Amino acid sequence: MALKRKRNIWTREFNDIIRGASGGFLFGIPLLYTMEVWWIGSLAKPPMMMVAIALTFIVVFLLNQTDGFRKRRHMASAYEAAMDTVEAIAIGVICSALMLLLLRELTPETAFKEALGKIIFESVPFSLGVALANQLLGDSRNANPKEQPDGKPNNSPNQNAPDDLEATLADIGATLIGATVIAFNIAPTDEIPMLAAGASPPWLLTIIASSLVISYAIVFQAGFSDQQKRRQQQGIFQRPLSETIMCYLVSLLASALMLWFFQKLTLSDPWTMWLDHTLLLGLPATIGGAAGRLTL
Repeated sequence: MALKRKRNIWTREFNDIIRGASGGFLFGIPLLYTMEVWWIGSLAKPPMMMVAIALTFIVVFLLNQTDGFRKRRHMASAYEAAMDTVEAIAIGVICSALMLLLLRELTPETAFKEALGKIIFESVPFSLGVALANQLLGDSRNANPKEQPDGKPNNSPNQNAPDDLEATLADIGATLIGATVIAFNIAPTDEIPMLAAGASPPWLLTIIASSLVISYAIVFQAGFSDQQKRRQQQGIFQRPLSETIMCYLVSLLASALMLWFFQKLTLSDPWTMWLDHTLLLGLPATIGGAAGRLTL
């Protein structure tokens, strides 16, 4: 019994961390593709770094007192909010550092002071996203899908449910909308060509894997929105793995179209250029597409 309780505690903690990290990605990914933030971070002096950390702590602390990234049925005490704030900032720092490494903005050759500044300044929106995780997208993890609003069991789960094609088209439409909302402001900037210039094939494969993992975590692991309902949803690709892959491909298509629309890519460009640019923009587009599917 004690072992089972301990396992449940660790499972709940793991889910809380995944939820917080997912909120961080949803909130912080657009600023991650902003070279001005890279420059500010690389030139920041230690006193300014401390100010950034202190201001982030204050804001995240206030957010954690109202909601935060954990599932609670009571208002957090000052001690709980402080502990959650430390953890939220740690999650933000780790996520921003991993993403900067993924985008090759941090390399083994990067000076420690420059790397630290970039991580701290990029971690600010990530940490805010962690604290806003439950407010960004609600959670109905504990809702009973077998009950109707009046509390009576629903013996006809497929009644009034959309057919497979309709459910699939709804997911595709939501993915396109979410991908466009997040990636549309990034597509016309110079960050994508700059990042593509330093992206090798192994790194592009890592970006593909990261995009799929983050998308899966947001939709099927973090506990946002109607997660149980999504796992039971009917459709042509309505299984967690197949839906994640299908929506990733849709996000890549949206990314390619946006790059073409803003003339960052032309039909005369080589396919390798189309590939690396699309994959790099596909990361934020996939995160936006995942958020879009959660609104269904």
